[in-house]
Amino acid sequence: MLMSAPDSCCSDCVKQTVQSHGVKGLYRGLSSLLYGSIPKSAVRFGVFEFLSNRAKDESGRLDSTKGLLCGLGAGVLEAVLVVCPMETVKVKFIHDQTSANPKYKGFFHGVGEIVRSEGRGTYQGLTATVLKQGSNQAIRFFVMTSLKNWYKGDDSNKNINPFVTGVFGATAGAASVFGNTPLDVIKTRMQGLEAHKYKNTVDCALKILRNEGLTAFYKGTIPRLGRVCLDVAIVFIIYEEVVKALNVVWKTD
Repeated sequence: MLMSAPDSCCSDCVKQTVQSHGVKGLYRGLSSLLYGSIPKSAVRFGVFEFLSNRAKDESGRLDSTKGLLCGLGAGVLEAVLVVCPMETVKVKFIHDQTSANPKYKGFFHGVGEIVRSEGRGTYQGLTATVLKQGSNQAIRFFVMTSLKNWYKGDDSNKNINPFVTGVFGATAGAASVFGNTPLDVIKTRMQGLEAHKYKNTVDCALKILRNEGLTAFYKGTIPRLGRVCLDVAIVFIIYEEVVKALNVVWKTD
């Protein structure tokens, strides 16, 4: 069976990375990703719980539109409080570690150097990040809320097993990838080592379109699809199971 161009490019990228840096090369930037994931998830789901608990009707049901708005609010806040500074650090750190002469000795040394040299530059691409995270979570929570309401029907207390939650989460993740990959591309460019080339988010988008064409906004869609679907499925399973556990000792809905 012949591989499609995106699949071939993805496989070639993995092969070259392993050849140049070993299997460890596939995990470059992992520390910054881990340090950012915990506060990011805490803000995202904490804000969503806070907003959704106030948006539910008398029967405890959250409709899809309100799910979208609650997700949007959660995404915007996580972008401002956590994602933008952490993504800037992560992108610069990964680029540095894959360069011929890395200058950062480790995560904390890298953070110190980036903050010292960039200052407010850690908020480069804030507009693109807010747009990306806001739309990301709006899409995911809209899809997730819609699927949960469909599954439960008229019984808002119907239990959803982890496997079904995982399938719903993967579906929500796929929808978000196709919905906002262009914003992710712009955000990454705005936070990369060559961010100085762009005056602002709009300028970045126009230069990508003019110099690389429309398809450039969907670069990396296939590998991102696989990663995000698995990621979102796991995260939603953990979230739903944690909420169930908390409901036993502390009513959260």
